[in-house]
Amino acid sequence: MSLSSKPTLICIVGPTAIGKTALSIKLAKAFTTEIISADSRQFFKEMTIGTAVPSSEELAEASHHFIQHISIFDTYSVGDFEREAIQFLKKFFKKNQLAIMVGGSGLYIDAVVKGLDKFPETTSETRLLLNKDLNEKGIAFLQNELKIVDPNYFEKVDIYNPHRVIRALEIYRETGKPYSSFLKQKKTVRDFKTIFIGLTADRELIYDRINQRVDTMIHEGLLAEAESLVPYKNKNALQTVGYRELFEYFEGNLTQEEAISEIKKNTRRFAKRQNTWFKKNEAIQWFDYKTAASTILNFIKEKNAL
Repeated sequence: MSLSSKPTLICIVGPTAIGKTALSIKLAKAFTTEIISADSRQFFKEMTIGTAVPSSEELAEASHHFIQHISIFDTYSVGDFEREAIQFLKKFFKKNQLAIMVGGSGLYIDAVVKGLDKFPETTSETRLLLNKDLNEKGIAFLQNELKIVDPNYFEKVDIYNPHRVIRALEIYRETGKPYSSFLKQKKTVRDFKTIFIGLTADRELIYDRINQRVDTMIHEGLLAEAESLVPYKNKNALQTVGYRELFEYFEGNLTQEEAISEIKKNTRRFAKRQNTWFKKNEAIQWFDYKTAASTILNFIKEKNAL
């Protein structure tokens, strides 16, 4: 690669439990480079088992960034991640012409590659009313409203994350326009080029892998991890699959078996939404999850003229 050409960011995407971490490490070692995690669930240092943070052995194989770098007590948004990731890449590309970003959080990946969309300012009164509806009527009430007023965003967003649902309804209630109408109005031009690699498999196989991963998490101590976080269960970071269901178990609303079943079901739903998000990106080159890393490596070299 010539020094005058733009540096390259390789983005490895796909549904949860498909094998993105293993591939990213192999590619990082082959290219002698480092990895940015764009998995928003893995940002928090108090959450390890339930977010499938790479093992200590995996972390030792390649340098990783943005993994367990903040606390559940910190206020951290996709905008914060975009700003910090871009700052990191500007410095990193001065010494290395290629970096890898991996994760299943499509919004966070798009923020780095394309920039964030601009949304109108909203008032605290609307947010307070929405939080009142959440507390009094439950998340299902807000989910139903979002499905009616913005079906496009409803299909993509994590509808079990009250922060995301409330944010979308906040925009709609104040502007009368769906949240999705403000998406991708103006593309940000980055100082690097991007190659998207997607890993895929048959739906049933993905679901089997998810079920196995959840069983492994339970075996590794997810119940104890979640129990230690019960005092902080209302924190936004903990409104996520794997913790929310166990909080219901600890409160006596579900049996342990039911909670584990719910984790599997909700993770499968999450994977479906990830696929819906990524399938709309025509720039992604898809590979079967069993494809040899050497094949993907050769594709990247040809694509990048290395």
